[in-house]
Amino acid sequence: MVLTQVQQLDEGSSYTSSVFASRYVQDPVPRYELGTSSISKEAAYQLIHDELLLDGSPRLNLASFVTTWMEPECDRLMTETANKNYVDMDEYPVTTELQNRCVNIIARLFNVPLNVKEAAVGVGTVGSSEAIMLAGLAFKRRWQNRRRAEGKPYDKPNIVTGANVQKFARYFEVELKEVKLREGFYVMDPEKAVEMVDENTICVAAILGSTLTGEFEDVKLLNNLLTQKNKRTGWDTPIHVDAASGGFIAPFLYPELEWDFRLPLVKSINVSGHKYGLVYAGVGWVIWRSKEDLPDELIFHINYLGADQPTFTLNFSKGSSQIIAQYYQFLRLGFEGYRNVMNNCMESAKILREGLDATGRFDIISKEQGVPLVAFSFKERDKTLAFKFSNLLRRFGWIVPAYTLPPDLENTTVLRVVIREDFGRTLAEKFLSHVKMALKELDSMIRAPVPTIRYTIEFGPGENAGDEPMVKVVKQEVGGIQKSVPLLSGKTKGVC
Repeated sequence: MVLTQVQQLDEGSSYTSSVFASRYVQDPVPRYELGTSSISKEAAYQLIHDELLLDGSPRLNLASFVTTWMEPECDRLMTETANKNYVDMDEYPVTTELQNRCVNIIARLFNVPLNVKEAAVGVGTVGSSEAIMLAGLAFKRRWQNRRRAEGKPYDKPNIVTGANVQKFARYFEVELKEVKLREGFYVMDPEKAVEMVDENTICVAAILGSTLTGEFEDVKLLNNLLTQKNKRTGWDTPIHVDAASGGFIAPFLYPELEWDFRLPLVKSINVSGHKYGLVYAGVGWVIWRSKEDLPDELIFHINYLGADQPTFTLNFSKGSSQIIAQYYQFLRLGFEGYRNVMNNCMESAKILREGLDATGRFDIISKEQGVPLVAFSFKERDKTLAFKFSNLLRRFGWIVPAYTLPPDLENTTVLRVVIREDFGRTLAEKFLSHVKMALKELDSMIRAPVPTIRYTIEFGPGENAGDEPMVKVVKQEVGGIQKSVPLLSGKTKGVC
């Protein structure tokens, strides 16, 4: 029960600290059921505010690709538009127009073959997961329509991929044909992917920016190999590119890299606005090559909000703030600004990579070209080291994930640091200093067992008079653990 004094406090009260909350809310506040009475807005705020202090710091969360900092002006725009429902297009036509501008900006960034006045085909989503599912549904429906028209079975669709669309395949009853990774090759092999394609394949999904290592898959080679197979078989198997992480990097850092709609078989691309699109969590995008690639029967038309509104999303009501924030970033930064941000991220990744390599303790498995991240593993073949090291870094506030690689490589444990816009040189250097401290502590924790060896020896006289007595080992026994010594740089150091 909450004291009634709280309800009677003047609204202008200056008690906005945890002292206030503890002074006037003396009984436990219900956590899993609705309280019987109200409390003041100040107390409610402070109670939640104080509990959230126990969360990690978003800027020190090096596990996440998601944007954790935006300019105050954009924060203000998001606050001002938080009460606008994205789907109310008739009521909020300007918001709808800003979304359409974003779709066209991204489409042209990805080289959609459009005329100057032609509108692009795409939609905003709550993230890349929804975007991938929408693209997958479009591929599935197009494949079904084609098979039905040909009088062939259409009940066993499959999708060929590396490791990025398991959720779509499971939710929408599509067989997953996954190309396994192998040692030293942590992305989908285009040749193996094309070998797995058959007449029931709705598409091949490639990743531009692996979440494991940041590496770009070779979409151009995939396009060329699949084109040859389509000609031999008469099939029309297309490509989807999951550019969640790399879609806002490649156009600015690697403009000559052909991965997008310049390749004829690429029919759709998804990208995360809340990753390197530089917007807070809650916005993704999916772009189609043309209207023909998005079946009409998947588009819903509603009119109960005031006018005919076509929509193709898994979610309906959602906030407009992230869409508006995306347009702010496009307007504010332009091509030059995005390129500068991505260059800065890559420079921070280089500093981090060189610093980690200099310790002599890690193998760097990420590539220099790709998403600005550093994936690394301990040289020592002990799967537990990465998890222990991750826990040690948390003591300094850093959140660095440790994880095992997918099947066939599960014996390799990797740590990964994602570089975002707000992780500059100063933070990179501070992180490296904490890495060295954590390594020292790790070495003091890890003990190498030294077995006890018992020798039975015999003493005898020398062969000749005046010789030293002879010593002969007649028995050797290995006993239990007598002592332990620390591991330094992966080598056991001790005294025999």
